[in-house]
Amino acid sequence: MGQPNSQPVEDISTAKLMWKLTRPHTLTATFSPVILGTALALFDTKIDWLLFVAMLVCCLCLQIATNLFNEYYDFKRGLDTVDSVGIGGALVRHGTKPSSVLAFALVLYAMAMAIGVYICMASSWWLVVIGLIGMAIGYLYTGGPFPIAYTPFGELFAGLAMGIGFILIAYFIQTGDVSWTSFLVSVPLGILVGGINMSNNIRDIKEDTIGGRKTLAILLGRKHAITALAISFIISYAWIIALVIMGQVSPWLLVVLISIPKPIAAIKNFREGEGIPQKQGLAMKSTAMTNTFFGLLLSIGLIIAYLIN
Repeated sequence: MGQPNSQPVEDISTAKLMWKLTRPHTLTATFSPVILGTALALFDTKIDWLLFVAMLVCCLCLQIATNLFNEYYDFKRGLDTVDSVGIGGALVRHGTKPSSVLAFALVLYAMAMAIGVYICMASSWWLVVIGLIGMAIGYLYTGGPFPIAYTPFGELFAGLAMGIGFILIAYFIQTGDVSWTSFLVSVPLGILVGGINMSNNIRDIKEDTIGGRKTLAILLGRKHAITALAISFIISYAWIIALVIMGQVSPWLLVVLISIPKPIAAIKNFREGEGIPQKQGLAMKSTAMTNTFFGLLLSIGLIIAYLIN
């Protein structure tokens, strides 16, 4: 069960708390992959903008629901306390009923399913299977007897589902197929989405260790986890450069290099920020913004290449 609230409950409306629990700073992890997958489809078909919006809203519902499941099950397992850093512990501090958070997550899943039916009707019913797998990952990330978040595989599942998966589905619903180029371009976004998870786990190493988690950050240790995050940034940028050199994508995609200051800031703040919540918060924000800018700049590069050809 969750930890008892031994400190005064902060006065905050349920609506405002629910907004905080959606982790709005992470929601761009959905926007950029869906936009990128659609931009890739420009070269092969006329874009169905209603399908694009449906895909975007559906993915947002899934991501927010996953975040809410995370808060609910961390509370139920006693991992979150009044002293938890960041959003963690919000349920304890604000006194909102955990059942309300769970209900909100389930409503969002229902919305995603309803929108998913429309997407399947307009594209392929095979997406039902993929959608159910995605929903299962979202729930099992912190729910069920063996939560993914308590293992070293959180980054992998997040990257596959919300990075590579979102891009390829966004591309597929427009074109009815998955191209080799769309897969290659999706890989670095998958790595960066996993990086968002890694940044969160680096910050939470102490609390997660107490809570019994065995995240990749805990297994590597703080110093090596930060190094691993830095390597993931390097691989992502090098990957796009390599695709350009091999002629797989337009040189316009090198516009992504403009975003390099963000990952540099993330690593710098993590290395200097041990025990300093403000710096760790800045590092996490820079990591999330790296993913956002990376995906949006790739989309801009693709759009420019499409317009001039």
